[in-house]
Amino acid sequence: MKKVITYGTFDLLHYGHVNLLQRAKALGDYLVVVLSTDEFNWNMKQKKCYFTYEERKRLLEAIRYVDLVIPETSWEQKISDVQEYHIDTFVMGDDWKGKFDFLQEYCEVVYLERTPEISTTQIKNDLKK
Repeated sequence: MKKVITYGTFDLLHYGHVNLLQRAKALGDYLVVVLSTDEFNWNMKQKKCYFTYEERKRLLEAIRYVDLVIPETSWEQKISDVQEYHIDTFVMGDDWKGKFDFLQEYCEVVYLERTPEISTTQIKNDLKK
C-alpha cells in the first residue's frame, strides 16, 4: 500500500482544497491529512481560523479522498510523521516549492500546482468587500 501525506489548515474549505486532496490521493492508496490545530495556527502562524480544529477535522473526514486526519502541533513533526505512518509520498501545494526538500531523505516529495482562481485568502478578502 502506497501512503501519501499532506499538511494544511483547510479553513473555509473550498474546491481548491478538494482538488489538492483528490490529486494527492491519486498518488497512492491511503491519504493522511495533517491538520493544523487552532493553537498551532495562532502561536506559529498568527492565523485565527473561522472554523475550529474539530469542525475542520470533521469536514476533512467527510471527503472521500481522505483516509486519516491527525493534528499538526509543530513545524518539526514532519519527519516523525513520515516515519510513524510509513509514508511514501509527501505532497504540498507548489506555493511551498523547495521548502520541504529535506524530506527527500525519507520519502518522495511532490509539489502540486494550486487551483489558480481560488484561495482562502481570496475568499476572506472578497467577503470583506
